[in-house]
Amino acid sequence: MTTASPTSVDSAPTPPDETDPGGGVLTGRYRPLTLGIVSVVLLLAFEATAVNTAMPVAARQLDGLQLYAFAFSGYFTTTLFALVVSGQWCDRRGPLQPLFTGIAVFGAGLVVAGAAPGMWVFVAGRAIQGLGGGLVIVALYVVVGRAYPERLRPAVFAAFSSAWVLPSIVGPVVAGAVTDHLGWRWVFLAVPVLILLPLAVMGPALRRSEREQPVPKGAEFDRRRTRLAAMAALGAGLLQYAGQRLDLVGLVPALAGAALLVPAVLGLLPVGTLRAARGLPTVILLRGVAAGAFFAAEAFIPLMMVTQRGLSPTLAGLTLTSGGLSWALGSWLQGRPGAERYREAMIRWGFLLTAAAIAGAALVLVPAVPAWVTATAWGVGGIGMGLTVASISVLMMKLSAPEDAGANSASLQMSDALGNVLLVGLSGVLFSALGGGSVAAAHGGGEGTGSAGAFAAIFVTMAGVALVGALVSGRVRKA
Repeated sequence: MTTASPTSVDSAPTPPDETDPGGGVLTGRYRPLTLGIVSVVLLLAFEATAVNTAMPVAARQLDGLQLYAFAFSGYFTTTLFALVVSGQWCDRRGPLQPLFTGIAVFGAGLVVAGAAPGMWVFVAGRAIQGLGGGLVIVALYVVVGRAYPERLRPAVFAAFSSAWVLPSIVGPVVAGAVTDHLGWRWVFLAVPVLILLPLAVMGPALRRSEREQPVPKGAEFDRRRTRLAAMAALGAGLLQYAGQRLDLVGLVPALAGAALLVPAVLGLLPVGTLRAARGLPTVILLRGVAAGAFFAAEAFIPLMMVTQRGLSPTLAGLTLTSGGLSWALGSWLQGRPGAERYREAMIRWGFLLTAAAIAGAALVLVPAVPAWVTATAWGVGGIGMGLTVASISVLMMKLSAPEDAGANSASLQMSDALGNVLLVGLSGVLFSALGGGSVAAAHGGGEGTGSAGAFAAIFVTMAGVALVGALVSGRVRKA
């Protein structure tokens, strides 16, 4: 159970397991829904890989390298609010409306970012994308919980990861070529065309699913949770702003942000999450730890490869390709028959592999180490994240009652977003405090710019966070 106001058990949909007709995720009634889900994840994945590739150039051209981390964490800040709204929306109206609304808002954010005249407007566009992404991802999880039997859910989450394979291969090449020849803006302005695919594929299947499992009408949104979500987003934003100032004046927004964020998080996440209580609270907590550590390091890899090793945006983005491919492999492994008995061990080993990958990626800061070492290390990290994230998602569904699927999915994604906000924000603070932004901006790229210490601090810190996740992972098992 979560702190969400529960939907009546009497009106909860029949668990899919009770009417499971057999077959796999690409057979019979599940085929169109699976293809629709994969197409949505494909859209999000392509955008993420494209942004990672284009960001070093965009930040420099907008004279906003000091806000480099903010462009990533700003996305997850607004996601904090959207996740709670989406969870309640799904529980009270079904996932169709929040899913399609989120896709439209996500596209609008891409347009704002692509047309931005300055870095702050660019960050605002990324924040609009975060609103749409938050609505979408919770709705997808609810679709999985409502439409698929428990035996098929690991395969669906594996399909989530598999949808990253093609963008991981093609995304950096396409985004790099577009950035070099047409300009970074078209990396954002061209993506909204892909919105048409998931709308066309998923609409009929979703409507049929909602007719078969109708949701109760007329329930009101929990205003308390909505208010807490707004507090969390505003508090996180103030903390990020304070982290960029690094002066005494910044203490005021820092204190205000903490005063808003802490009680909001305590009210939104399941009781015991922050102290890693056994079972669902630890599952929710570990999602934020895994996502925050991995993506905080990943956000700075392209910038590191451009400024420290003189790579082009295309080659710097391709460094991350191995992670997307191996993530799908790790997710596939956790979904194999018989893997359920090793769920806890897979989470622990996933964290250990992620920690080793983050530390290994930093070795490229040593001039004698070849650049391909980072790509190899990130391949190891992808396997770790595939094992960890998919296993955490499976456990969350297993530990959730049907009427709590939306709220718990929102809590899982909120932990993910919160981990990204805090750890990417922390990375930005370390980067600015150690002079990484000013040095990289002054040199405009090239080997040995002198900001190696700033990058090293980020990677060492995030590797340590991943190790903490490995230590806590044993608490996913109920007492």
